Amino acid sequence: MSVRRPSLLRSMPLRLAFGLVLVFAAVSLLSLGASYVFTQRSMEQAMRADLTQDLAGFRAAPSANALARLVQAEAAETDPERMILSYVSPTRRRFGNAAIKRDSEGYHVVSFDENSPQLHGQYLALTTRLYGGQLTVARSRSEITALRGVFFNILVLSLLPTILIALSGGYYLARRGARHVQQVGNTLDQLTSGNLAARVRPGEGWTDDLAEIGAKIDQMARAQESSVNSLRQVSSDIAHDLKTPIQRVAVHLDDLSRDPHLDGESRALVDAANEELERIVSIFHALLQIAQIESGSPKSQFSRLDMGALVETCVELYEPMVSDSGHKLTVECEPNVAPVLGERNLLLQLMANLIENAIRHTPAGSEISVRLRQEASEVVLDVADTGPGIPEAEAEKVVQRLYRLDRSRNTPGSGLGLSFVSVVAQLHEASMQLSDNAPGLCVSIRFPAQVAAES
Repeated sequence: MSVRRPSLLRSMPLRLAFGLVLVFAAVSLLSLGASYVFTQRSMEQAMRADLTQDLAGFRAAPSANALARLVQAEAAETDPERMILSYVSPTRRRFGNAAIKRDSEGYHVVSFDENSPQLHGQYLALTTRLYGGQLTVARSRSEITALRGVFFNILVLSLLPTILIALSGGYYLARRGARHVQQVGNTLDQLTSGNLAARVRPGEGWTDDLAEIGAKIDQMARAQESSVNSLRQVSSDIAHDLKTPIQRVAVHLDDLSRDPHLDGESRALVDAANEELERIVSIFHALLQIAQIESGSPKSQFSRLDMGALVETCVELYEPMVSDSGHKLTVECEPNVAPVLGERNLLLQLMANLIENAIRHTPAGSEISVRLRQEASEVVLDVADTGPGIPEAEAEKVVQRLYRLDRSRNTPGSGLGLSFVSVVAQLHEASMQLSDNAPGLCVSIRFPAQVAAES
């Protein structure tokens, strides 16, 4: 099961991981920044103390000449890149390993070494007047400057693994949570589409909150399934219980219609009663058939069927009826459509209901088209007409049992045609979709193709 990356980025575990990483990064920056400032100041103070001590040592020289010799001797053993010693005597003569000069651009350190006349870098210097001359001692700030890189490396080495671990953990939890959320969503989709047997069934590895939600959904689904099954059983029981009395009434009406003493008005009433009784019988027969289909018992008679042959058979049977009603029937079947798994008579009755529904609810002259095609792993049956269609607001209601549109109240029919089609489609694990044919209605049934089984 694939999980889309954008949804993972919006998931709560990954957001929490991002938040924790940001908090940790902020705390690390503050603590390391404070440590860097404190360490830098401590090193500068220690450097100033060393410079003060260096000056105190040079002050021990008894005279300017002695100081000059001492500075020259120390400078010969000292790298100017690390420490600068400079003494300008009262006679303006310079001693040491470098000199500090000032121009329009600021202070510069100039080495007495001809190979490297100018030194680069920052220095911390102390200067004092001694024996009529000027003594300067400076130490390189390279260690303090390098400290910045050291702290940056510490920051990177401490943050990078933490960020990777936190984001990896968040991504793992997000993927696991997304799979569980998707399982809950798939179950809700199945329940919404009418599969009341669908369950979430949370197991090991589920978080407590998602497991509780899944358990509540399963509890709701069991209650709904039990309620629907009870209603179906009641309707089936009622249909069975009324079947015999209705048949008796039909026999009595038939006997009454044979009475030669009936006048014209009485015979018309008997004929009308017979017509209404036939309508009641057809409704009860349809309800019983729907109940039988919903029980799943016809699945034992499933076989691999050629839908193209079934469509041709059904169209051939209904062409005379369509012609007599003033409609036009067209059929279009793609060649080499994959077979489907189903019950032949039920699928023929499904097509018949769709064609009869189109004839019944469209005016004469309307076109009824039957199309069979294959899309990837699905075999699609379309039955479309050019009639008034169904309002979008009532598209979901017309598959309910005995529901009829206001404009169809006076037309023949039981209001069970599309309900029967929907139940047969669900039995065959097919989806049913009502769409606008512009003008008219298009009913599309998508069956799972049996391509893999055939190969």
